[in-house]
Amino acid sequence: MTGYPTEQRAFYTAPDPARPFYSNAFDLIFRGVELVSGGQRLHRYPDYLAVLERRDMPAASFESYLEAFKHGMPPHGGFAIGLERLIMRLMELPNIREATLFPRDLNRLTP
Repeated sequence: MTGYPTEQRAFYTAPDPARPFYSNAFDLIFRGVELVSGGQRLHRYPDYLAVLERRDMPAASFESYLEAFKHGMPPHGGFAIGLERLIMRLMELPNIREATLFPRDLNRLTP
């Protein structure tokens, strides 16, 4: 799936150059569950500051993350796969905790 509004994605997601209201990102859906999420990321320090200000997020909270972008970063992207989600769907398990080695919830925070 593509075409998510930029404001509904993570702050580091780059906008689509042809349609700035939409993000340059995607989600891969398998049997009704998001398995992979990814997209192009911002790479210019001023762009990060503008997004954080627009979303009313304090730049100081992201200081260590933003440090590398002060010195230059090439255009890049990324994605992540939810292996537990894939296992859950392949095995038709009713709950993701059954596909997770050390599941966590409100009552269990450590293995």
